Amino acid sequence: MAAATRKKSKAKKKAATKKKSARKSAAKKKTTKKAVKKKVTKKKTAKKKTSKKKVAKKKTTKKKSASKSRRKSASASKAAAYSPPAKLSISFTVNGAQVETDVPAHTSLLYLLRDLGFTEVKNGCEAGDCGACTIMLDGLAVNACCMLGVQANGSELETVKGIGTVDNLHPIQEKFIELGGIQCGFCTPGMIVAAKALLDANPSPTREEIKVGISGNLCRCTGYVKIIDSIEAAAAEMATK
Repeated sequence: MAAATRKKSKAKKKAATKKKSARKSAAKKKTTKKAVKKKVTKKKTAKKKTSKKKVAKKKTTKKKSASKSRRKSASASKAAAYSPPAKLSISFTVNGAQVETDVPAHTSLLYLLRDLGFTEVKNGCEAGDCGACTIMLDGLAVNACCMLGVQANGSELETVKGIGTVDNLHPIQEKFIELGGIQCGFCTPGMIVAAKALLDANPSPTREEIKVGISGNLCRCTGYVKIIDSIEAAAAEMATK
C-alpha cells in the first residue's frame, strides 16, 4: 500500500511539473509573439514616418525650386527693364573754383563732392545725424548727405578748406588747435563749418547759442566743452579785428 501511494504521488508531481512547463512555454510563446508584433509595428511606423518625411522634403524642394525660378524670372525681367539713370550736366563753385560735371540724378551731394576730390567733406552716417559732411551752400550750413548733387547746380559751396589754409588759418581753426577742440579730427571739418556759419550769423554768441549752433554735429572725443571753448575764443578774437 505504501509503495502504491508513493507511485501515485510521484505521478501527480510529474503531471504538475509538466503542466507548469507547458504553461511557461505558452507564456514564452505569447511574449515572443507580442515582441515580434511590436517590432513589426515599430518598423511599419518608422517606414511611414520616413515616407512622410520624404514626401515633405520633396514638397519643400519643389517649393524652393519654384520660388528660385520665380526670383530668377523676376530678376531677369528687372534686368531687362533696367536702364541706367540719366546724367545731368550741372555747374557750381567750390571754395571759389568753378566745377562743371555730369552727375546721375540719384547721386547725393556728399558722394559727388568726394568723387570730385573734396574728401575733406567726411562721410559719417549718410542720414543727416552726425554732421560730419556739413558744408556751406550759399551761406547756409547743410548736410551734404541729405542733398542731391543736382540741387547744387548754380550754387556757391564752401568746405573747410575754403575757410582757411595751412599757411593762413581761420581764427576758428587756430582756436580749435590751441584749446584742444580738435582730437581725432573726423568731426572737425563739419564742426568748423558749422561754427563758421554760426559766427557769420551771430558774431558774439553765448555759450548756450554755441551749443545750439553745433547741435547737429556729433563728437565722440572731446565732450564738447573744448569745442565750445574754441568757438567762444574765436568769436572774441574775431571781434577785436
